[in-house]
Amino acid sequence: MSDSSTYISTIEGAASHYDDLDQFYREIWGEHIHHGVWFTGKETDTEAAENLVKIVADLGHHSPGLKVCDIGSGYGTTARILAQKHGVDITGMTISAVQVAYAEKHNSVPGLTHFMLRDWYDNQLPDNHFDIVQTVESLEHMPDLPGFFRECYRVMKPGGRLVATAWMSCENPDTFARRHFIDAITREAQIAGVRPESEFRAATEGAGFVKYQFKDYAPQVKRTWPLCALRTVKGLLTKSRYRRFLFSSRNPNRIFALTLFRIWLAYELGIQRYGVFSAEKR
Repeated sequence: MSDSSTYISTIEGAASHYDDLDQFYREIWGEHIHHGVWFTGKETDTEAAENLVKIVADLGHHSPGLKVCDIGSGYGTTARILAQKHGVDITGMTISAVQVAYAEKHNSVPGLTHFMLRDWYDNQLPDNHFDIVQTVESLEHMPDLPGFFRECYRVMKPGGRLVATAWMSCENPDTFARRHFIDAITREAQIAGVRPESEFRAATEGAGFVKYQFKDYAPQVKRTWPLCALRTVKGLLTKSRYRRFLFSSRNPNRIFALTLFRIWLAYELGIQRYGVFSAEKR
């Protein structure tokens, strides 16, 4: 398969994944559909999810009037929180038609939040436009990291800030870890890859960004997965539509139910990391 057709397959697979699993994602993972961060261990799952949004805001130096591009904006929850709390003007972008429709329907700050159905590699945004470019757990779907960050650099104003959170693997995973965890998660979750931090740093700096900073939050976020797995089990036991969907061969994305447990174990074994990094445009 050519690079072009592989790319199209990856993007279409990801869009189908989110559209097919829409209701399950919102029930099992919530509107944020990203990891939570437990600093004390006493946070609710919603508070933990909002802790991650706060980390993004702090690293981005979000403040009133700044223009923000949110790549992989999902249901728009992160964008709405940042607009409400920090007064930023934020443009969200996703490849899922279902997610865009939901974000627009529930847009409580329409003057500050705008949502687009668009592929980042063909984003059609102007040069030097945004003060902040952020991505919360969308890099897993990006097959071309250097190209992704070159586009971030292009649309960002000089002096602007990049903020990203991403699923990551450990550095130099062995054959067992790669075959039974990294490659399996990549395939089952319809993502482009779970990569080591060194690849993100190389692609970011290669695009021209400076002042790269990184932190691994794996210990603080791994609680996300047992919560999701237990909700899935509860759904299977109590809701017939869960069983109809997950046991039907007509639903290719049903395999993600098993992936929840695989990701949980990958964190416990130290195979998976959770990276948060930032950088600046010269």
